[in-house]
Amino acid sequence: MESQISELRSVINDSDNIVFFGGAGVSTESGIPDFRSTDGLYNQKYAYPPETMLSHSFFMENTAEFYRFYRDKMIYPDAKPNAAHFKLAELESQGKLKAVVTQNIDSLHQTAGSRCVHELHGSVHRNFCMTCKAAHPLEHILESGGVPRCVCDGIVKPDVVLYEEPLDQNVLEEAVSAIRDADVLIVGGTSLNVYPAAGLLQYYRGNKLILINKSELSCERNAALVIRGKIGEVLERV
Repeated sequence: MESQISELRSVINDSDNIVFFGGAGVSTESGIPDFRSTDGLYNQKYAYPPETMLSHSFFMENTAEFYRFYRDKMIYPDAKPNAAHFKLAELESQGKLKAVVTQNIDSLHQTAGSRCVHELHGSVHRNFCMTCKAAHPLEHILESGGVPRCVCDGIVKPDVVLYEEPLDQNVLEEAVSAIRDADVLIVGGTSLNVYPAAGLLQYYRGNKLILINKSELSCERNAALVIRGKIGEVLERV
């Protein structure tokens, strides 16, 4: 792997227009479990499948049960950024990394210091009243019992993209623009199985696609460099 790390280091050193596209594997090293691994959320047993409990219709029809699951399995308030988050923030501060496009909802990239972050699936740290649109912090969700309510008595909803809901169009357009204009696209910690997010790779027009993942990806034949490993451990060595 050392030769691949060296090659990645060289690519980064030679570029000042890098975009990083990441998924759940970026946050697993911070103690946040992913969804699709052997011991991930989708392989655990609940009264309803996770896809059902994280759907818009379930939220609307079974709001209290949604929040029981959401607080238990989707919020990790004590999680801290890991080496991957800090390295990406460092590359941005050096003027090399132009944007992070993430499928994660934990906002750990911002905690680590990244400023240009396109959160495709929203963030648990943003919540809003469905009636008056007032904003509420994560603490409001954690500290309230049952269904969190606004002072106007409206139901508070997390600003995360649930199943059956579209991605935010503005965020999507910003992510597409960043990927399309990038010289180097580093993809890390994602299975590339979640659409429409995974489809964003089609907008990359460069020839320096870097894939960093623990398991094999279907698009590896199009990559300039493939590194098998944990994203944090790899970036820490760059």
